[in-house]
Amino acid sequence: MTSTRAALRRRTTFAGLALPLTLLAACAGAPADAPTPESTSDARETATLESRLVLTYDGGLQVLDASTLETLADLPLDGFTRVNDAGDGRHVLVSTEEGFTVLDAGAWAEAHGDHSHYYAADPELTGTVFPAEKPGHVVPHDGRTALFDDGTGTVTVVDSAHVADGPEGARTLTTPSAHHGVAVELEDGTVVVSEGTEDARTGIRVLDADGTETGRSDACPGVHGEAVAADEAVVVGCQDGVLVYRAGTITKVASPDAYGRIGNQAGTEASPVVLGDYKSDPDAELERPTRVSLVDTVAGTLRLVDLPASYSFRSLGRGADGSALVLGTDGALHVVDPATGQLVRSAPVVEPWTEPEDWQQPRPTLRVLDGMAYVTDPAQRRLHVVDPVTGEIWKSVGLTVTPNELTGVAGATHSH
Repeated sequence: MTSTRAALRRRTTFAGLALPLTLLAACAGAPADAPTPESTSDARETATLESRLVLTYDGGLQVLDASTLETLADLPLDGFTRVNDAGDGRHVLVSTEEGFTVLDAGAWAEAHGDHSHYYAADPELTGTVFPAEKPGHVVPHDGRTALFDDGTGTVTVVDSAHVADGPEGARTLTTPSAHHGVAVELEDGTVVVSEGTEDARTGIRVLDADGTETGRSDACPGVHGEAVAADEAVVVGCQDGVLVYRAGTITKVASPDAYGRIGNQAGTEASPVVLGDYKSDPDAELERPTRVSLVDTVAGTLRLVDLPASYSFRSLGRGADGSALVLGTDGALHVVDPATGQLVRSAPVVEPWTEPEDWQQPRPTLRVLDGMAYVTDPAQRRLHVVDPVTGEIWKSVGLTVTPNELTGVAGATHSH
């Protein structure tokens, strides 16, 4: 994020605009200094930058060292808990009854001229909360993190590097109606946000950095999920394809079936192609699809790829080289070439499994961090680390809990 961009955000005032999507407030004043070892009492210097995994279980969450797989903290929490990368490489946003609660995963770096110093601390829930009635999607992109409150339709956008400071001074938007939605802010301050009600989600709106609506589309029934591809192409899922927002233009890419739902996507800056799920039975209570979608955001095309097994919404990921990764119910990690749609390899990781009918129940889950694929095995209470390039299981560890959701942070670098 450039200083010009930050200054633009601080100067802009959004209140009072007569828009269907109303901007309530903008960033005001310079953000607080980034966290430092001096502000964390138990901070210690480390030889290398460390990464962290955060997994949930019934009764709390655990933080693990992503290299050694050692459990560093066990934090009790009541109820069903969701976790999302906050976008700064250090913190995780935990969905709680109060809203989005900030978890410090306890690993970061500080730049000192031509080198950096690395630090670690005990993971902890910081007490900082972004209030939300029903905390939903969290989308970090290009140094900004967008939080969507499904209960009110409110979007809160903050500098990712200062997410630990809380919501004060954040950019806040309110959609016309509360709904299960999503938003993403791009490099120039443009916001792409879903549109809908509790009964029907219908499309997206686009606002520029000044809060002026520059585009909209209602051609997306059942809006769900988003991903950002190369050159900031945003893909939003629909029941009959996707909407692609790219270079100021919204394009509908239709599914080959009248009902061809894409609701979960995985994108990467390394590829113009977005990986998505694909469901084609509108009457199924729980469809177990065996095809995935590949949306080319430049060509505006959609390709379907047949897999040897079905998968779940927690099965999609992207390799460091842009490869499309799918964890199948056959227990294998399937690697697909996004450019050709060819199945490159299938590497066995866990025993075959069945997707539970209740979406909140544990199932094998994929998370990619630092180029490695982390796969949970709830049935065996284990966690595996897989190299997607070779298919080799690099390391495995037994867990003391039954893992459910999984996320990770790769360590943050702050200027000093």
